[in-house]
Amino acid sequence: MNLSGCKFVALLSMMLVLPGTASAADYRKLFEDADVSVVVIYTVERQVDARSGLGEVALPGLGSGVLIDDEGHVMTAAHVVQTADLVEVEFVDGTKVTASVVASDPIKDVALVKLDKLPERVRPAKLADSDKVRIGEEIFIIGAPYGLSHTLTVGHISARHKNEDDYMGEIRAETFQTDAAINQGNSGGPMFNQRGEVIGIVSHIRSKSGGSEGLGFAVTSNTAVDALLDHPMSWSGMTGVLLTGALAEALNVPQESGYLVQKVASSSPASRMGLRPSRVPASIAGQDLLIGGDIILSVGGVTISPGMNAEFREKAAMMDRGDAILLKVLRGGKVIALVSQL
Repeated sequence: MNLSGCKFVALLSMMLVLPGTASAADYRKLFEDADVSVVVIYTVERQVDARSGLGEVALPGLGSGVLIDDEGHVMTAAHVVQTADLVEVEFVDGTKVTASVVASDPIKDVALVKLDKLPERVRPAKLADSDKVRIGEEIFIIGAPYGLSHTLTVGHISARHKNEDDYMGEIRAETFQTDAAINQGNSGGPMFNQRGEVIGIVSHIRSKSGGSEGLGFAVTSNTAVDALLDHPMSWSGMTGVLLTGALAEALNVPQESGYLVQKVASSSPASRMGLRPSRVPASIAGQDLLIGGDIILSVGGVTISPGMNAEFREKAAMMDRGDAILLKVLRGGKVIALVSQL
C-alpha cells in the first residue's frame, strides 16, 4: 500500500470512531445542562419502632426530584414525601432549602413540593409531551441511587404501559418501562429525552434481588402534569391500606370495604383532621400491616371501594377550596364523623 493509501485508511478509521466520540460529548453537555434542575430530597418521618412495636422513631428518607418552574415547584414521587414530617431539597451546588408538599396523588405516585425559597443560579427543566415518545428512544436519568447524588444512567424506552396497575397493585398510571439503571434513591427523579426535556418521573422497579435488573418504571410527564398541575389532588399526608374480603371481615368493617390509616404526617391535613394512625404490627390474611388506627368508611359521601377514586375526583372537582368535607370513620368499634376543608 502506498503512502496515499495509508493516509486514506487512517482517515477512514478516524471517521468511524468520531460518532462515538460525539455521542459521549453530547451526553456530557446534556448532563451539565439538565443537572442544575435536579434535586436530592431528604425527608424525616415517624415510624413505629419495629423492635418493640411501641412508640415511634424518626426515620430518614431519600429520593430525587426536578425543578419545573421559577416559582420553586419540584416534581417527585408521592411515596418519597407522602408521610414526611420534614422535606429538604438539595441542589447540585450543595444549596439546601426546606419545602412543603402542595399536591400528591399516591395512586399515580407523583407529588409536587414547593420550595420555601428559590436559590439563585438554578434553572427549571422543560416538561415534554410524553405522548410523542416512542419505544426504542434513548433516554437518561439523573438521581441519587443509594445516596450517590447526581448520578447519570442511560438506557432506552423499553415499553409504554397505559394506566395499568403495577405489579404490586399499588399505583395506577401510564408509565414508561426502561432498561436504564434505577435503584433506591432514584425515586422521584427525572427521566430526560435526548433534548434534555423531562418525559417521566421515576417511580419504581421490578426486582427479585432488590437492586436494578433492567425493569424500571417512570410515570409519564403528561400523567404527572394532569395529576399535579391541571387537576391537582391536595396532599393528605397519610397512607393506608384498602380493606376488602377477609381483611375487612377480620377487622369488623361494617361494609364491604374500608381504608385503614397506616401513617399520618405531623401538621398535615390528615393530622389536623384528627385521623389516628395505626401502631400495632400484625399479619392478617397473609398481609403485613399496622392495625389499631382509624378505618375510613366514606369521604364526602363517597363510600370507600376499590373503584372510588374516579367518583371522588369527579365530586372533588365540583367543590371549591375551603369547602367542608365529611369523613365517616370506624374508631374503637364506633362510627364517628370528622370534618375537614379542601
